[in-house]
Amino acid sequence: MSALETLYGYLPCVKVPRGGEKIYKDECIYCYDTPESEGGLFVCLKSYMGLCHLHVQKFYEKFPENPIYLHLKRTKIEISGAAGGGETDDPPAKKPTRLAIGVEGGFDVSEEGRYEIQEEISIVVMPGYESFPYPSIEDTPVQIQLAIEGILKSSGADKQSAVEAWDGEVRQVSKHADKLEQLDNGVKVPPKGWKCSRCDLVENLWMNLTDGSIACGRRYFDGSGGNNHAVDQFRETGFPLAVKLGTITPTGADVYSYDEDEMVEDPHLARHLQHFGINMMSMEKTDKTMTELEIDINQRVGEWATIQESDKQLKPMYGPGYTGMKNMGNSCYLNSVMQVIFTLPDFRKRFFEDYDLILNRAPEEAPNDFTTQMAKVGYGLLSGTFSNPPEEEMAAAAAAPPAKKVQNGITPRMFKTLIGKGHTEFSTNRQQDAQEFFLHLINIIDRHSRGTFNPTVSLKYMAEERIQCVQSGKVRYKQRSDYLLSLPVPVELADNREELVVYETRKREKESKGEKMDPKDLVRAKLSLQTCLDSWAEPESIQDFYSSALQARSVANKTTRFATFPNYLMVHLKKFTIGEDWVPKKLDVSMSIPDEFDLEHLRGKGIQQGEEELPEGEEPPMEEPAGAGAGATAAAATGQKVEPEIDEGTVIQLSEMGFPTEACRKAVYYTSNCGAEAAMDWIMQHMDDPDFAQPLQIQRAPAGQRPEPEGAAAGGPRAPESSSGLSEEALTILEAMGFTRGQAIRGLKATDNNLERAADWLFSHSDELDTMPMDTAEQESLPTQAAPQVQDGTGKYKLVAFISHMGTSTMCGHYVCHILKDGRWVIYNDEKVAVSENPPKDLAYLYLYQRIQ
Repeated sequence: MSALETLYGYLPCVKVPRGGEKIYKDECIYCYDTPESEGGLFVCLKSYMGLCHLHVQKFYEKFPENPIYLHLKRTKIEISGAAGGGETDDPPAKKPTRLAIGVEGGFDVSEEGRYEIQEEISIVVMPGYESFPYPSIEDTPVQIQLAIEGILKSSGADKQSAVEAWDGEVRQVSKHADKLEQLDNGVKVPPKGWKCSRCDLVENLWMNLTDGSIACGRRYFDGSGGNNHAVDQFRETGFPLAVKLGTITPTGADVYSYDEDEMVEDPHLARHLQHFGINMMSMEKTDKTMTELEIDINQRVGEWATIQESDKQLKPMYGPGYTGMKNMGNSCYLNSVMQVIFTLPDFRKRFFEDYDLILNRAPEEAPNDFTTQMAKVGYGLLSGTFSNPPEEEMAAAAAAPPAKKVQNGITPRMFKTLIGKGHTEFSTNRQQDAQEFFLHLINIIDRHSRGTFNPTVSLKYMAEERIQCVQSGKVRYKQRSDYLLSLPVPVELADNREELVVYETRKREKESKGEKMDPKDLVRAKLSLQTCLDSWAEPESIQDFYSSALQARSVANKTTRFATFPNYLMVHLKKFTIGEDWVPKKLDVSMSIPDEFDLEHLRGKGIQQGEEELPEGEEPPMEEPAGAGAGATAAAATGQKVEPEIDEGTVIQLSEMGFPTEACRKAVYYTSNCGAEAAMDWIMQHMDDPDFAQPLQIQRAPAGQRPEPEGAAAGGPRAPESSSGLSEEALTILEAMGFTRGQAIRGLKATDNNLERAADWLFSHSDELDTMPMDTAEQESLPTQAAPQVQDGTGKYKLVAFISHMGTSTMCGHYVCHILKDGRWVIYNDEKVAVSENPPKDLAYLYLYQRIQ
């Protein structure tokens, strides 16, 4: 049979892309092989799934309706001199000019311009890997041609979901820019030859955009820079905006707002400069921008250098468990958490040791299957397949110092797209909080592990809360599950308080003169982990507590202890807080972290002899608010919607901080108008709620019943009832979410057959699901839980990993992690993996401890 006849026989298995389809032509859906890998990549001409040479046969055996593939094979040939190792006329690699990754002027993470790409394309028919060169076959069927051209021209699923580049210097438009006053004083500024009007400095000069005066900038911590004359000019005149001379180019310049105290954008800069005779289009850069100066400092001093150990020649590591993860732009939080997670034996067992089994059960649309993508990450990190030393380093293995090139690592783009789907934050391209991502990841894994081995159990513990009414002396004990021990950071208890006071005084004095402290003189608050634990264990006062013993509001004390100890304990330091000025800030502290500690003294003991329990009932009976009047009474009787009473002043205060107005209204309502601080705490705890920014509506219940908020708590329309009283469709949907049929039945019965409320009910009662008796005839057929709900053992632990953050807030900066492997610490800084010489345990944010058996 001729090649043409063979291809015509497979036309029913070919689908022409019509636009909008996701085409996985950049990477295998089961591993991290690409068209540049040894076997190339096979793209199915019907489903558009991309498979490597190892997995295409398995995919075809599972889905035999997909027999024909486009085979892409690319070879990268390094351009002579492009890597900087040989003689070349090309200019040297540019230094970064922006605090950014993957944008013009930022840190270059691409290989563009370094390699020439040679591409081979063919058509392959399974199962025998019968290959037909393309486009050399004469009269290739039009349908196949169109399908191939559509695939080749598509941007690919990876690029469609590619994250935006991180840019650490995005500036806001100044509030003064639109209506900036400019004096008609006849001042014309020449294009060069500038000098400070108050001293003899000719560098670091700033021109005020209101009066055209030229003055020197701030004095730097090392004595260089200016004499603060530009600051003095602002204090004397109040003229807010100044441009740094020497940074003006046709594309922009450094503009500083002394009133707003930050670098800003001036969209009318060309006009403002023209007022003083400066033609922006003819100017050239002659001085360092403020960002360049900041980059120089970041690369030399501060926590960035310490945490990344950038001042040392670290020995790179390769092989299983030493695979790096490429930064896709603001993905270092994900990289660090995943590296740490896959050091836990239960996660390795679930997603790596069962890798082949998971692939055998994977659906055709594997990129949308969470378990498959978790297994793909596990295989990528632990197999060692994608952690090989560069050829140049292998050839010079005996040379010193170690080569600077790093391994290729893996790019978990499919996983990032999938786990962020539908989430208000993780679906974006912004930097995120590693602690919040850790909890989000654990929640998703837990949902997808019902009825099977659940690795999150190794991190789960039960906390015991003891609440005692101060007036009656009676107590209530409650237990809740958690995966994270969040500890306060009481800076006021720092060991070096006197030294801190002196440092803060010096800092204020310098700032009052317009100067900055030398980062090398930084004094951090020094605390021990034990101090944080003691603070966590202290009783917490609960004001306005409803005491069922008194049938009235009172004050109570709450203490928290461990009811169980997990195999692995993740400790979170609350370094990110809200300052007195309501501005988010990071506590700059140095912690004394023990390699081992014992928490047995914090184990809860339950109700003790002589203690009397509070009567049942945690909420007061519903009362109409004072002055509600007949209208509210009528509303209560009919169950109609009413507007809740909310302190609009607090709402406005929170809204001005950037939070959605409706979320602020909810926060004020649910904290009973207790003020901005309580509402802020509510916002921080509920930012991940799916209905966080949706309008608040209260359904007032008839007399004697409590009102219920609409939205996520109230649910949506009830599902149609079957003859048994429960919706078969709703049962199917809940089972697809990972719940057993018996659990789905119980959830629907508990929520009056309301599907959305049933889902919320099931998730909120996840701790009790496996112990609840099922009142259904199907109870006997329910699968048993593969692992206990929680694990318990001794409270003695040893440190095995930690995640560190560099930067001023969770919304910016960089994450790296250190992991203890084979008795030595290893640093994972995105795709760079190396032996750590001085692990900065004192500056970390999250600490992972393992139980000492």
